[in-house]
Amino acid sequence: MENDNQQTQESTTLQLSGMYQNWFLDYASYVILERAVPEIEDGVKPVQRRILHALFELDDGRYNKVANLVGHTMKYHPHGDASIGDAMVQLGQKELMIDTQGNWGNILTGDGAAAPRYIEARLSKFAKEVGFNPKTTEWKLSYDGRNKEPVTLPVKFPLLLAQGVEGIAVGLASKILPHNFIELLEASIKILRNETFELFPDFPTGGFADFSRYNDGLRGGKVRIRAKIEKIDKKTLAITEIPFGTNTSSLIESIIAANDKGKIKVKKIDDNTAAEVEILIHLSPNVSPDKTIDALYAFTNCEMSISPNACIIKEGKPAFVGVSEILYHNTNHTVELLKMELEIRKNELLEQILFSSLVKIFIENRIYRKIEKCTTWESVIETIDEGLEPFKPSFYREITRDDIIKLTEIRIKRISKYDALKADEIMKGYEDELKGVDYNLDNLIDYAIQWYEHLLKKYSEGRERKTEIRNFDNIEATRVVAANAKLYVNREEGFLGTALKKDEFVTECSDIDDIIVFRDDGTFKVVKVADKVYVGENILHIDVFKKNDDRTVYNMVYADGRGGNVYVKRFSVLGVTRDKEYNLTPGKQGTRVLYFTANPNGEAEIIKVHLRPKARLKVQSFEFDFSDLAIKGRGSKGNILTKHAVRKINIKEEGVSTLGAIDIWYDDTVNRINVDERGRYIGAFSSDEKIIAIHENGLCKVHGYDVTTHFNDNLKHIFKHDPDKTYTIVYYNGEKESYYLKRFPIELSDNDVNLIGDHENSKLVLFIEDTEPRIALIHSDVDSSRAAQYDEMVLANEFIDVKSAKAKGKRLTTHDLDDIRLLDSWHKEKEIIEGDVPDTEVNESGHKVEHDPESQEETKNNSRKEEPLKTEEVTPESQDIELDLTNKDDIEITDQDDDKEGDSEGQMQLF
Repeated sequence: MENDNQQTQESTTLQLSGMYQNWFLDYASYVILERAVPEIEDGVKPVQRRILHALFELDDGRYNKVANLVGHTMKYHPHGDASIGDAMVQLGQKELMIDTQGNWGNILTGDGAAAPRYIEARLSKFAKEVGFNPKTTEWKLSYDGRNKEPVTLPVKFPLLLAQGVEGIAVGLASKILPHNFIELLEASIKILRNETFELFPDFPTGGFADFSRYNDGLRGGKVRIRAKIEKIDKKTLAITEIPFGTNTSSLIESIIAANDKGKIKVKKIDDNTAAEVEILIHLSPNVSPDKTIDALYAFTNCEMSISPNACIIKEGKPAFVGVSEILYHNTNHTVELLKMELEIRKNELLEQILFSSLVKIFIENRIYRKIEKCTTWESVIETIDEGLEPFKPSFYREITRDDIIKLTEIRIKRISKYDALKADEIMKGYEDELKGVDYNLDNLIDYAIQWYEHLLKKYSEGRERKTEIRNFDNIEATRVVAANAKLYVNREEGFLGTALKKDEFVTECSDIDDIIVFRDDGTFKVVKVADKVYVGENILHIDVFKKNDDRTVYNMVYADGRGGNVYVKRFSVLGVTRDKEYNLTPGKQGTRVLYFTANPNGEAEIIKVHLRPKARLKVQSFEFDFSDLAIKGRGSKGNILTKHAVRKINIKEEGVSTLGAIDIWYDDTVNRINVDERGRYIGAFSSDEKIIAIHENGLCKVHGYDVTTHFNDNLKHIFKHDPDKTYTIVYYNGEKESYYLKRFPIELSDNDVNLIGDHENSKLVLFIEDTEPRIALIHSDVDSSRAAQYDEMVLANEFIDVKSAKAKGKRLTTHDLDDIRLLDSWHKEKEIIEGDVPDTEVNESGHKVEHDPESQEETKNNSRKEEPLKTEEVTPESQDIELDLTNKDDIEITDQDDDKEGDSEGQMQLF
């Protein structure tokens, strides 16, 4: 009995070796090919393809309940209604292939869609035009063999790149970002024309994006996305666009979390989001809005990083390709589909022409009368075939039995009412259409370009780019983090930290700051802020450490060992290794620091050094000015201050900065100022000097030169404030419906000044920094009988006196204007006249004329001996615009020799 049981157990034993490996590979392949990764041909996953196919089958122009659509899709997709419903909602929210009705959720707020029984959908007009054609579709059996479904949809559009996709399979993932509808079509046209193109994502949530490391969507690339944050006032910020991949709920949660951790200081948050995003952030008192914007980017979801990974199914296998290659493939595939449709249509037209010709011959030659005497079916077929025999050479193919059978199915009513003229018109229409199809086949690329242009014209409205392309600057978290802790120190015991609240208070700091500590033995170290940390006894100086801070200068006097010389040095600490101890002296035994100061702006004080009394020592004290000492590295030994023992050192006079002014540049690619020589040079700044920003809406704003300052997108002019300078503007006064000019100085104020008034139709035309501007007015022709226009020039200095920046100014003219232009200033042209002759000139024929340096010098010397400058009547050739000047003061000044008849080279004209 036991032997029988043992044999039974042995017979039912299964060998598991290799099963896991084979099954796992089968499962992984299934998930990759049938679930998570899109097909490159039509750009959709299998579940999306089946949803679209079900929508096409049920399409009658009316909306269908999503619950019904989900049930219909289950004939093709074996994975349940939940996965189908979620996939359909995601497709509907992209607003491209599905026309939705009802509550389909909100990608801005993260709200979900209503239940499938409450929402409806149908195919969009765009989807029906570009995505379906049963004649060009390849079919396969569904999972249970009862139905047919498409292998791929015949999509004639780069749908994959337009919608984007994200999927996680077994062992790989796919993440393709959405791109702009219009830019995709334009890029496809460029591909067909063999032109270069550039392609970057565009997100439905808007915001700013830095694509400098996009890497064509391949693995290893990175896209940084930021929310659009605007300053409403000094206490309020508004988020109007959010990064892709987040929503207002998660964004607000991240802001609250950063506030709770002390990274930022926020008083209140209001979420007013509806059709558009509006999150109002109310700041705590005395909090910089510029630093808060940077802190929001650094510590919250206001900035997100996305790593694209373009993985698709190509020829039945997963492949990693760039978005450019995907677009090339989609464009070529579209051309093939268009060619296939044209060829199918050509065959249909040929068949229609053929059968129309057969019908005409059959009726007009009365072949139907000959079959009346036939007694068998075969004799009927043979009789008709014999009647068609003389006409067979004119047909494009042989006449088959099926063609003859179709003729026998013609009804007597049709034969009796046959209209030959109407039949000829129909046939001519077929032939004309056939010519057009043949032409398109011969010019297939041009036909494909016309297809894309048709899509652009018909569907591009409202699909403009939403995400603004920018280059982002790197935000240092330690510079923008809010001070959320207080630093204390116990100098005797050598401890520092935020928990030593009974000891000496040092400064406010954040929990991510580094702290620099100097001791009296000439050593220092940098440590991370903590509750309590030991840094060594006899602490001289402690402060928050700013990496690469070349403005903070340390002044130090130290004794080099016992009885050694006394040295003095000035140095900066730029970069160090955290928790590593550094020595500022040679390190001899008994070295001690006698004097130490930290100067945040490179100040150099004057000290008085008192020496210890000593026999034959005549000078008991002397003064030393640190400004006489050069700033060197921390490792320098310094200069000998004295060889005698020092009793004490006192400050005699507080110092001023020995550092030069800070050079500031403005980089318009990131709308930020910097000290790294990026962009346009603004000027050298020191003390409390300010930057003036003029905006397109006429607002004049005063800013400091802190590199954390943010500037708005509508910035028109930016420059260093000069209190002694007079500025000129020309603007259109919306209230008076006229152009005005005014001159004014800019006075520093905490409040913004609107230079053009508050009327909504007012607009800034010219902002001029020149001290003597000349403005040309190009008038409209108010009198049709008058050939000339009312053209005139305005000298701003004579036209109006200097007023306040808030003054309205003076009306330029009562006539209508076509244009207002700024001319070169008087003093600039005078410098040209009185200066050297240019090295090259252009003669009347347009050729450059080189001047000999000796002849230039001779010409210049001769010109100084000439008579006073002569006046002549102004000629239109002197400027690009026509000027009708009747004022005798508006004259032409020339500089030429009398004996050079007709020679106008070197002549300069001045208004």
